[in-house]
Amino acid sequence: MQTITSTEALAEFCARAKTTPYVTVDTEFLRERTYWSKLCLVQMALPGKEGEAVLVDPLSEGLSLEPLYDLFRHEATVKVFHAARQDLEIFFTEANVFPVPLFDTQVAAMVCGFGEQVGYETLVKKIARQALDKTSRFTDWSRRPLTDAQKNYAIADVTHLRVIYEFLSKELKKSGRESWVEEEEAILLNPETYINRPEEAWMRVKTRTNSGRFMAVVRELARFREGFAQARNIPRSRIFKDDALLELASTKPTTLEELGKSRLLLREARRGEIAEGIIAAVKAGLEAKPEDFPRPPDEDAQLQVNSALADLLRVLLKAKSEQAGVAAKLIATASDLDRIAAGKRDVAALSGWRLDVFGNDALRLARGEIALTAAGGSVQVVTL
Repeated sequence: MQTITSTEALAEFCARAKTTPYVTVDTEFLRERTYWSKLCLVQMALPGKEGEAVLVDPLSEGLSLEPLYDLFRHEATVKVFHAARQDLEIFFTEANVFPVPLFDTQVAAMVCGFGEQVGYETLVKKIARQALDKTSRFTDWSRRPLTDAQKNYAIADVTHLRVIYEFLSKELKKSGRESWVEEEEAILLNPETYINRPEEAWMRVKTRTNSGRFMAVVRELARFREGFAQARNIPRSRIFKDDALLELASTKPTTLEELGKSRLLLREARRGEIAEGIIAAVKAGLEAKPEDFPRPPDEDAQLQVNSALADLLRVLLKAKSEQAGVAAKLIATASDLDRIAAGKRDVAALSGWRLDVFGNDALRLARGEIALTAAGGSVQVVTL
């Protein structure tokens, strides 16, 4: 097992990878103490049972990952990942690059009927007929030297992936569903998927009330927290957690004395830059004009949901999922169904491949053009 620690060795491997139809890729990283993930290891393997497999140590002094990024841009070689989102976020954040073309085996497995959010270990057992040793899963990947157990664990994440990729790609060709996977992967390759704008951070905070002034303070507190965390590369929770944010939005402290009465705020946040930022954010929220209050997007709680129709849509989704052999959650989420039942049509389940699999019949059901009937152990659609 080769561990690459120099730019020259990485360039040589990537040159060989460019001559192959695909390369499997995985990463190990840490994020517990930082806002941005810290890349600690990259694993890659070339096709074939005995195909070359390497570990790349990005923490090695003087090593540049530019040869890897150049391979990512090489469109003649497919880059195969499993559950690629976090990996892609790292490469986009560090180098503004995406691996293209991309093949995500988790997405492909859901399309091929392996269930929702299927894990790598499950696919290794079911497709590669192998068992994985997961004892090194939660080790500190930033420590050096890596142990043999860590290296073996890491390399297994790309060697078994070859068998899984070849199996799933053949299944997709048989079913003609390659475009379905490409549609999902387009989301993973969209920069907007990974950009966290401080001014939009309030949308991720779950609140029990949407009153204008309260939400204005929530917006400013979330904006401050996100910007502070990004600038210093520390987790949001190290500044203050959501429960503390909501408490601050309710109590609206505008002085250090008032801030000190918070029950949920960390001690470090009651003084210095964080305390000053909190007070400034609260004041900005209090000074916001009513016309500038944040307007929450339509949420399930605010929608006028036809609950009977929503229940019927769930039955239809289950039937269509089983019929197509595709994970139900990949076709439509519970939120999608509620939005359809509330008369909304800007729903992912009503576009692309989902429209053919589920959306058209969902719309017909909503219009009263079809009914559902039980026949034995299955549900059938009846035209009215």
